[in-house]
Amino acid sequence: MQFLSDNAAAVHPKLWEAMRAADAPQPPYDNDGLSLALDAVFADLFGRPCTVLWVATGTAANSLALASMVPPHGGVICHREAHIETDECGAPGFYTHGAKLLLADGEGAKLSPAAIDAVMAGIRKDVHQVQPQAVSVTQASEYGRCYSPAEMASVAAAAHAHGLALLVDGARFANAVAFLGCEPWQACEGAAALSFGCVKNGGMSAEALIFFDEGLADLARLRRKRAGHLQSKGRFLAAQLLAMAEDGLWLENARAANAAAAELAGAAADRLLHPVEANEVFLKLSSAEREALRGQGFSFYDWGPDAARLVTAWNSDPAHVAKLASAIRQL
Repeated sequence: MQFLSDNAAAVHPKLWEAMRAADAPQPPYDNDGLSLALDAVFADLFGRPCTVLWVATGTAANSLALASMVPPHGGVICHREAHIETDECGAPGFYTHGAKLLLADGEGAKLSPAAIDAVMAGIRKDVHQVQPQAVSVTQASEYGRCYSPAEMASVAAAAHAHGLALLVDGARFANAVAFLGCEPWQACEGAAALSFGCVKNGGMSAEALIFFDEGLADLARLRRKRAGHLQSKGRFLAAQLLAMAEDGLWLENARAANAAAAELAGAAADRLLHPVEANEVFLKLSSAEREALRGQGFSFYDWGPDAARLVTAWNSDPAHVAKLASAIRQL
């Protein structure tokens, strides 16, 4: 009964069907009909023109986006617990050829306009210090917290006031939109680019790098090729993204994962370390309590000496969720 990560979930059957349907001769790279259809499908989803590039991983999506925004001598403001800081093995610096991550604080791993202003206030406008070029926020955050449309708009306004581009790391973007009940564009308002997560939401090997700035997309195309991410059979990545975006599958999957997490949260009571707004549940658990749960067949990650992280997925077994909720109540 695994609650390790939504990365460990099965691939949704509709995506397998889409990839099988794509297994026919087509022009290579991103010249196939499926890849060429991405812009229109996602423009309809977001209600505005956009350019969509497929890549294989979220690390590549975020790093290619930042490399298109930030020169080697520039900086990116992000939360100190942002995925690009703690879990990318230095990939943003590698792809940007040296740009620095400038770390800020914020409750629930969320940035505020004040946090952005504080970082900017500490930087002199001279050649001796790294000059920020972009802000990166995660929707939902590393602790499963969501930026409301108003919060996202205020963060974007603060970034733009300082002349900074905004990247939204949307590895769990679908979970955020499902929780907020808003239009997709409202959950990334003001962003120049969005990494639209697919793998954590029932995909196999595709993420959508969405640019609302065509100029940045032109740069990213070249950088994607140079980085070895222009796959010759890209139609299989495009097929996954189209299957996810069409007919609302992305939201259907996210709602199922969120509902499972909410059930666990309801059993956790005062053990909750963060409000549950997406599909991650962080609990206060002693070492003995964690081992007791593992002894009953549940798998999950430790999150520090006295905490654990439980992650639900689009296909979390309702029986397993109910058993874990019961086991938590009985601790």
